[in-house]
Amino acid sequence: MTITPCLWFNGEAEDAAKLYTALFPDSSIGAVSRYGAGAPFPAGTALMVEFSLGGQRFQALNGGPQFPHSEAISLSVACADQAEVDHYWDGLLAGGGSPSQCGWLQDRFGVSWQVVPAALGRLMSAGTPEQSGRVMAAMMKMRKFDVAALEAAFAGD
Repeated sequence: MTITPCLWFNGEAEDAAKLYTALFPDSSIGAVSRYGAGAPFPAGTALMVEFSLGGQRFQALNGGPQFPHSEAISLSVACADQAEVDHYWDGLLAGGGSPSQCGWLQDRFGVSWQVVPAALGRLMSAGTPEQSGRVMAAMMKMRKFDVAALEAAFAGD
């Protein structure tokens, strides 16, 4: 059995798949089916785009304006270090995305993402309750995660 997330778009499915596959390693676009004449989108517009990100399969469907994206569903990117956080944060915001709190953002297509450094989980689960409390307090003030600031909060600096 395979479970493949399907993301609904309003005409931007192929552009979204192109952005995502350019940003993430081990990613590619597979089959693309297209609308014909008399469809809700101009003939030739992508209907369904099959793609993979980091080896995980996805589908992007151009279904129309009925179902916009919401923060209720997000894609989480586990980052090894600050360089990866910066890469994915900047890449996903490019072209009109909007940052939110605690590592969350919406890309220019309205898809919600969490860009999270591995250090956050490590710092939250190590040490004393006071240390994890300081990390939590520091995190709540951030938009994009700052690994050095999280580590400083853990250390009490």
